[in-house]
Amino acid sequence: MLRYSSYDEICVGYEANINESWGSENSSAADNQQERLVKIGWITGFVDGEGCFSIHVVRQPHRSNRRGYRTGFQVAHQFVVTQGAKSIECLQTMQQYFGVGRVYCNHRYDNHKEHLYQFVVAKRSDLIETIIPFFQRYSLRTAKRLDFERFAACMQIIRTDAHLTPCGLLQIVEIMQTMNHCKPRPEMIRILRDYMPDTEFNPVKI
Repeated sequence: MLRYSSYDEICVGYEANINESWGSENSSAADNQQERLVKIGWITGFVDGEGCFSIHVVRQPHRSNRRGYRTGFQVAHQFVVTQGAKSIECLQTMQQYFGVGRVYCNHRYDNHKEHLYQFVVAKRSDLIETIIPFFQRYSLRTAKRLDFERFAACMQIIRTDAHLTPCGLLQIVEIMQTMNHCKPRPEMIRILRDYMPDTEFNPVKI
C-alpha cells in the first residue's frame, strides 16, 4: 500500500508555499489550500473521537419466498460518525466534504435531552473509492487507526467478491473479532468451519 505524507508534513510544505506567495496573485489559492488542510485535520480529529468503522455479518439463508446468500450470511459495512442534534452542522459539513453518504436522525424518547444524528456511508463503492483512500492518505492518530486498517482489509476481501465464498467470509469474521472491542465469535467461526471442512484457510495479513 502506498504511504502518503502525514497531515503535519503536508501542512509544513503548504505553509512554506503560503509564505512565499504572500501578497502575490496566488495568495487567494494558497489561502484556499490552507483552509482545505485545516478542514482535513478537523475531519481526522473528529473521526478519531466520534467515528466508527464497522463490519457486520447477518444470517441470510434460503427462504420460501427468496433466495439467500450462497454462504448463508450477508456482510454489511459502514462508516459512521455520531453527534447530538445540537452538533448536526458538523455532520452536514463532513457529508458535504466527502460528497457521499447521508445524515440520519436516530430519534430518542428516553431520558436523553436531544436526538442523535449520524453521518453514515454504507455504499460499497463510496467506501472503497472515497472514504478508505481519504483515511489511507490522512492517517488517524488514535487506536481507531487499527480499526480502520482492519476495516480496509475486510473491504478488500469484499471488493474481490471473496466474501461470497465460505473461506472469504471466515477471513472477515476472524478480522471482525479484533475490531471495536468486539467479543469473539467462536460459534459463528465453528459453523463456518463445519460448513467448509475441506477448504484451505489462509488468514489475512493486516
